[in-house]
Amino acid sequence: MVLTVQLVLATNNTDKIREIKDLLDDLPVTILTRNDFLEFPDVEETGSTLDENAALKARTIAEFTGFPALADDSGLEVDALGGAPGVYSSRYAGEGCTYADNNRKLLRELSGAPREKRTARFRCVIVIDWGDGEKQAIEGAAQGYISEDIVGDKGFGYDPVFFYPPAGMRFSQMTLEEKNRVSHRGLALRAARRVIIKRMRSRP
Repeated sequence: MVLTVQLVLATNNTDKIREIKDLLDDLPVTILTRNDFLEFPDVEETGSTLDENAALKARTIAEFTGFPALADDSGLEVDALGGAPGVYSSRYAGEGCTYADNNRKLLRELSGAPREKRTARFRCVIVIDWGDGEKQAIEGAAQGYISEDIVGDKGFGYDPVFFYPPAGMRFSQMTLEEKNRVSHRGLALRAARRVIIKRMRSRP
């Protein structure tokens, strides 16, 4: 027997909320977001890894709301930069920076580097904290390389500079459905779907 559960997304990022809801939409799950609460904390990402940040956000929101919480932390890892910006991807250009600021800084750092030196991957770690002492972590990754310019008006973050070879385009040139089929977050969320379904079926 599958029971409907409530699951709160532990993020204030509306772009992430849109992608996550699209991939979980057909599950017997009531998705809650910050808009469903009078107050909702902005969790400071103090972890040194994606795993630590995702677990911190999931635990904080599960405790604050009283509902199971799903959190993700994602990062872009560029080989020529030793894995940077990595865990600092969202604030690579400094606190309060925009997506465009981060993209411009990344292109400056790689200025003049040939394609073979521009290999990179997006990584996503999702943690589901069920609020009863049990939590599960899932990871997804997408391999590509950093382009030499900014192109495309879809997606968010580093999508305009991340070229995904199997599709022959950047994430910023894909529809939401196309991106969710191949992206780091899409892969992690499909694994998370299986975790959620298994959990619901196991409940009395």
